Amino acid sequence: MKTTPTTAPAVEFTSAGKTYGTVRALDGLTVSLYPGETVALLGPNGAGKSTTLDLLLGLRTPDAGGQVRLFGTTPRQAVTDGRVGAMLQSGGLMEGVRVREIVSLACDLHPRGYPVEQVLETAGLTGIAERTVDKLSGGQEQRVRFALATAGDSDLLVLDEPTTGMDVTARRAFWSAMRAQAAQGRTVLFATHYLEEADEVADRVLVLHRGRLLADGSAAEIKAMAGVRRVGFTLDAVPDGILEAQLRALPGVTGTELAGAVVRMRSSDADATVHALYALGLYPRDLEVTGLGLEQAFVTLTSRAEQQGAQAARPAGTDQHTEKKAATK
Repeated sequence: MKTTPTTAPAVEFTSAGKTYGTVRALDGLTVSLYPGETVALLGPNGAGKSTTLDLLLGLRTPDAGGQVRLFGTTPRQAVTDGRVGAMLQSGGLMEGVRVREIVSLACDLHPRGYPVEQVLETAGLTGIAERTVDKLSGGQEQRVRFALATAGDSDLLVLDEPTTGMDVTARRAFWSAMRAQAAQGRTVLFATHYLEEADEVADRVLVLHRGRLLADGSAAEIKAMAGVRRVGFTLDAVPDGILEAQLRALPGVTGTELAGAVVRMRSSDADATVHALYALGLYPRDLEVTGLGLEQAFVTLTSRAEQQGAQAARPAGTDQHTEKKAATK
């Protein structure tokens, strides 16, 4: 868990919830973000990411009993004061308008707007500034949205899937610009499905699952929370009778993949797994024990939460075997 800084938080969610009809989209979110942090917001579809961003930007209000504060005031007031810049998936750009014109308008409207040329250069738009928006590629449109989000001296940047449609070069340039923003003391919060970006860029990761905060920590801490490591090796020969099912039954093993002589396993107790390999008469070559990547850790954590939720929902005294028997009657 990230150590709480001594500075005042830029963002505070306190028991924030949001219900749409009978759907609990966000359930008692309590978390604080601090100046200079770059924070990734992760979660499966329907986890509550969009609702979280909507509450943060004042587009929706939390249910009774919950609260969201930005810099000690309401989200709407913070937005009005120009303290928040946002880059959202929804909302089109005005067709027929030149890039320079739309960026200039954003700079003029921002209470602390930057010079237009500075914003165009930061977003990598100088070379296409005279092009109309309807002539842009998807990645170029994203860069225009980035320019609109950074048109002024905002203290918080909220980015929803910011690099969608960008090529590799544009994505690298984008995150280089984001690092510069955070280095100036701004808080950067971004939602993404590119978990490799979160792993590389974020100094803090929040994982939502079914509206609740499932995990909060650095990328390394999130990987450790999964409690699983990868065991990979090569077999020169497989003793008679050794089957994939026996490998899956080894202590700690949660998944197995065989590709010819190459074996890859996931284990919650790598030491026990390796010792059991030798006990089976296997002598692995090129043995490697490594931690999970962020994407694999994310899948492990959310899958585990799903399983725990399903078990909690079962009536007392039932198990999967009982349910299967009942289903066949």
